[in-house]
Amino acid sequence: MDDAHKIQRHGTALRVADGAHVVGHKVGLTSAAMQKQFGIDQPDSGLLLDSMAVDENDRLHIGDLVAPRVEGELAFQVGSDLAGADVSEEAIRDGIASTFLALEVIDSRYGFEGLTLVDSVADNAACARFVLGVSVPGLVPELEGEHLTCTVNSAVAAAGFGRAILGDPIRSVAWLVRQLAAFGTGLRAGDIVLAGAVHASIPLKSGQTVTVSSPRLPQAVLHVA
Repeated sequence: MDDAHKIQRHGTALRVADGAHVVGHKVGLTSAAMQKQFGIDQPDSGLLLDSMAVDENDRLHIGDLVAPRVEGELAFQVGSDLAGADVSEEAIRDGIASTFLALEVIDSRYGFEGLTLVDSVADNAACARFVLGVSVPGLVPELEGEHLTCTVNSAVAAAGFGRAILGDPIRSVAWLVRQLAAFGTGLRAGDIVLAGAVHASIPLKSGQTVTVSSPRLPQAVLHVA
């Protein structure tokens, strides 16, 4: 696992050297549905780069990817630095500047069959692309009860509540901060955090339009070429 984290950081450093910028982090495998789908029983995390962001008015070119799948998620932007192995959930709540819906496209250079936790970590927690909806200022309260619906070409493909993310998506951010503390880092003001999916991932195909929506947050939309 130590080697996997070193490989993840080295891969990120290569992309940064090529002009990309780190804009945040993703937490993966936070729901029972995702853990069951891949046979992995604990979360992992990866880095978000500006080169992974897809504007909802643009199209994702699926030919650039290997085995893409998509997930509907809750996401946050932090307004203050957050660090420490003993960070509290209350500190996390106070540090949230805005709340989003998000779609994450996961991908694996190994394919997903037989994927291990070490494989996932080394491959940046399988993060390939992401789309953010319009943000809502501050922390939307009681997100564990927020019901997310993911549609593909207007047909419901999956759904789930925020509580699927470690019981409360704030716990996902706290898990991340504690994980980063082991490497002597933390979250920086302005960082985006994808907290995790509320449902099992969905295969992504050319020609699809994928939308995640919920009662209190603006939708996020991904168009696939």
